[in-house]
Amino acid sequence: MYPDIDVFDEDVRADFALLEAIADWCDRYTPLVALDGRDGLFLDITGCTHLFGGEDVMLRDVLARLRQMGFDVRGSISNTPGLSSAASRFGRGGVIAREDMVSALSALPVHALRIDEATIASLCKLGLKRVANLMSMPRAPLARRFGAQLLLRLDQALGANEEAISPRRPVASLSAERQLGEPIQTQEDILGLTTEIASSLKQSLERRGVGGRGFELVLFRVDGRVVRISAGASRPLRDPKRISGLFSERLDAIHDDLDAGFGFELLRLNVVQHDVFDALQRDFAGEEGRETSLSDFIDRVSARFGAHCLQVYEQRQSHIPERAEILLPAIAALERRPDTGTSLQFLPRTDRPLRLLRNPEPVEAFAALVPDGPPQQFRWRHVMHIVTRAEGPERIAPEWWLDDEKAKERDYFRLESELGRLFWVFRLGRYGDDPPPSWCIHGVFA
Repeated sequence: MYPDIDVFDEDVRADFALLEAIADWCDRYTPLVALDGRDGLFLDITGCTHLFGGEDVMLRDVLARLRQMGFDVRGSISNTPGLSSAASRFGRGGVIAREDMVSALSALPVHALRIDEATIASLCKLGLKRVANLMSMPRAPLARRFGAQLLLRLDQALGANEEAISPRRPVASLSAERQLGEPIQTQEDILGLTTEIASSLKQSLERRGVGGRGFELVLFRVDGRVVRISAGASRPLRDPKRISGLFSERLDAIHDDLDAGFGFELLRLNVVQHDVFDALQRDFAGEEGRETSLSDFIDRVSARFGAHCLQVYEQRQSHIPERAEILLPAIAALERRPDTGTSLQFLPRTDRPLRLLRNPEPVEAFAALVPDGPPQQFRWRHVMHIVTRAEGPERIAPEWWLDDEKAKERDYFRLESELGRLFWVFRLGRYGDDPPPSWCIHGVFA
């Protein structure tokens, strides 16, 4: 019928990615943006409309901008998500006042209540095609015949039962933004405005007695694309220059991937994580200066090369040697303090090897004098070692609270070879078990 029409196969992933991109763009109006099916968005604009001149002005601005991008869009503002969704999809949209909620919903088809297709078909067979038909009927027979979901959706649309919106992104504890008359493109302009925005956040952080640990710089491009840049700090920050310095390193790291296009028209700085700000007093020895310079170094390097480029060890409460410590990013571990009130304090063990293998390696042991004794010789990495002296065993039982059925007891021995080398070897399992015990080396002493 239409020979010149262009036909494309449906791409569900691409459609979903496009919807998420539009949701990111809608963050300029409110941070509470949620998805509504495959082709809709929920925006909780409570407390935001006065920033745009009221509900009518805000709705017209949203729709006009999206239509300029080439989208066929309809929107509605009401007191409930259910009514807004129904009026947008099956009505004319617009702003619905509280006193007009019942009349606006009554004129819509039952499809607008977001119920399943089987219930819709049953309602239509009985001639209940409009929401007004349901409102005039007793509720008890409707619940018995069609289930409680029908009445729940009806109550949600009218506001008798609240419906929460789950935002796509976590809401920032503090946020400040700058709307620009002329778009900017250069990195210097972005950092300069970031410093100004961070200065406006400083007073809010001081009033709360906190400092920012995690920051997010959101750049809204003229064509609708949104760029998000995250940066973290090892210590709570308030200083605008230090906050801007974090994003200076991040922008240097992603310089080639940052496409400014025709420029950015809106910049927003979010504080996504904060902590109590402990003011440091400078001493005469200059120790505080060294500590601050270390945290600055960790912040800059982590912002430039990623949080996992600098790692430190943290002791864990476990008797299993390979579980007794864990590597953590330095930016996250700098502020971690042990809970001395409840946690156990492990003393350093002097009988442990300085070099612990990442994973125990199997060895071939020979000629044990007694079944539970140490081996007289063993082969490790194709080299035979003859044992001259031995200490042990030290039994380490598996952690029973982990409920690991495959875990076995370990009997550790300190073995000295005829060449004077010291090894930390253990026997896994007991003699008489099936399968028989095996031997592994776990570390080498200095």
